[in-house]
Amino acid sequence: MGIATLHPSYMSAANHFIEKNQMNVLYEEDGAIKVASVMADNTSSLQVETPHGKRSKIKGSNVLLRFDAPPIAGFMEAAEAAAAELDPIFLWECCGTEEFAFADLGREYYGHAPSPVEAAAVALKLHGAPMYFYKKGKGRYKAAPEENLKAALASEEKKRKQAELVAGYVAELAAGRLPEGFTPQVVESLLYAPDKNTLEFKALDKACAETNLNPVKLLDKCGAIPSARDYHLNRFLREHFPEGTGFPEINFPLPNPLPPAGEGANVKGAGFNLGDPAHSDAMAFSIDDAATTEIDDAFSIKRLDNGNWRIGIHIAAPGLGFEPGDRLDEIASRRLSTVYMPGQKITMLPEALVERFTLAAGRRCPALSLYLEVTPEYAVVSQESALDHVEIAANLRHEALEPVFNGATVVSREGDYAWKDELLLLWDFTTRLKEGRGKGESSRNFPDYNFAVVDDRVSITERRRDTPIDRVVSELMIHTNATWGKELAEADYAGIYRNQEGGKVRMSVSPGAHQGLGVTHYMWSSSPLRRYVDLVNQRQLIARLEGKPAPYGNRDERLLIAMRDFDLAYEAYGNIQDQMERYWCLRWLQQEQVSATGAVVVKENLVKLDHLPLFIRVPSLPEVPAGSRVSIEVSKVDLLEVTCQCRYVGPLEQ
Repeated sequence: MGIATLHPSYMSAANHFIEKNQMNVLYEEDGAIKVASVMADNTSSLQVETPHGKRSKIKGSNVLLRFDAPPIAGFMEAAEAAAAELDPIFLWECCGTEEFAFADLGREYYGHAPSPVEAAAVALKLHGAPMYFYKKGKGRYKAAPEENLKAALASEEKKRKQAELVAGYVAELAAGRLPEGFTPQVVESLLYAPDKNTLEFKALDKACAETNLNPVKLLDKCGAIPSARDYHLNRFLREHFPEGTGFPEINFPLPNPLPPAGEGANVKGAGFNLGDPAHSDAMAFSIDDAATTEIDDAFSIKRLDNGNWRIGIHIAAPGLGFEPGDRLDEIASRRLSTVYMPGQKITMLPEALVERFTLAAGRRCPALSLYLEVTPEYAVVSQESALDHVEIAANLRHEALEPVFNGATVVSREGDYAWKDELLLLWDFTTRLKEGRGKGESSRNFPDYNFAVVDDRVSITERRRDTPIDRVVSELMIHTNATWGKELAEADYAGIYRNQEGGKVRMSVSPGAHQGLGVTHYMWSSSPLRRYVDLVNQRQLIARLEGKPAPYGNRDERLLIAMRDFDLAYEAYGNIQDQMERYWCLRWLQQEQVSATGAVVVKENLVKLDHLPLFIRVPSLPEVPAGSRVSIEVSKVDLLEVTCQCRYVGPLEQ
């Protein structure tokens, strides 16, 4: 049986009949007004087909207008063109204050029943002008009150002007110019604490997208970052010293240190409130670098009648100067530590207070002292802690001491220099202390570095680790901190300890071993002018020596807060020190115009550059053993990103 076909003339007539009787609808869906042809009308819902041939199901309640002509092809384009000619202000003035249907407004506006295109134009205009007309239902609206409309129009005008301002900012930034509105305060906020709602941030964000630069690079290109050093430093200061690095005025008097023996040291009422401690007969000396003003520790040696030696370790005692919770303590507990950076430092305590407690030469100073009786074979036979006044005879400085007291001279015993006998005795004794902790010679290969910054020029010098100066000071401090940590624990006085187990060091209010140092107890107590936990522990030690109740009880909340806050601050201060040292290393590369240098492979593609504490990744480095020496080409030093590019050149002799 064949397939029936219609003569072309019958097909044309059929199509004409369908088009003539096709029902169309204007409807609202997903916040937009659309048009479609009805395929099936089920009263509550309709099957429709859009001008693009997409079929879907819509709710009958969403239909705004039904019409059979004109066809939907080109309908919306005609309606949008007609809507563009309508003035929303005129419509608003015509519609009155009552709720109305869009078709009714169309009849009033056109003066006749609106055609489907005209009705759709009115619907589109009302729908697209929410400031003028409040939507009350499908196809129904109400004119906005006059005061509301004025406010909305003012807001719209404000947005328009803001958009123009942002566009102007973007153009200026993209051209490498800083807009006048970008004041130093605005630039600082954009660099460190950007507010995404500000016009300046929006402009910077758009300009970054256009220029393919990050905000810091773009602002630098526009001249908004005159100093890379200040950029890094100010980020840190903004977070940790928002009120500045200065100290508030201290309105209460502080006692003066005692003069040296024979110069009125025994005048009644002089010095600090120590009760009535004996003045020590020790003649002490300190060992520090030239920049140190907070001299926390000094040492003394005296020959005893029995042939043994008395070695004194004397720690500055600011714990005598102010109490927990007073004004000075609030300052110290906020700062928690002195901050060190190349060329500068931010002290924990005010200069006036440091001056009164630092162990400066030429005067007697209050000290928390540990006295060791040591045999000629360097065995410790007894030790005693005391609170006393100690005469500081000298402040020895690394720069002058290193040439005469070093690895060679401690072996040869040659040379003639001040405090030679005392220093050599301390060297022999501390070498025995180190061996007693189970620690041999240091295996660390990389040296230490000293930075000196003068007028934006930096010099970086190497110094070996574990020199006689380092060993004398560090071993005596380790012994003192271990001894006092044990004393507090055995006396059941609370303290803040540094414990190490499994390679991880942590602060704790519970005493424990420090495996890395090889001691059963360890606390920081030897730098009370520079670290708040040392000051807290010193107060506990002083109370124990005086037989008084501890200022901080076991599980004291203040102790836990101090420990937590110190941990956070000390990490942040260490990070800025590392950051600024890295900056000055890169600055030195620029300053010295270094384009090639030697380096030591640390692991994989990480190398340490010669003469600098600078570790850099070298992507082109071939697989070579750790410790290998290689030649590196240096380029593109970036002081803002604190990076440089390094390229492998070849091997160097080992």
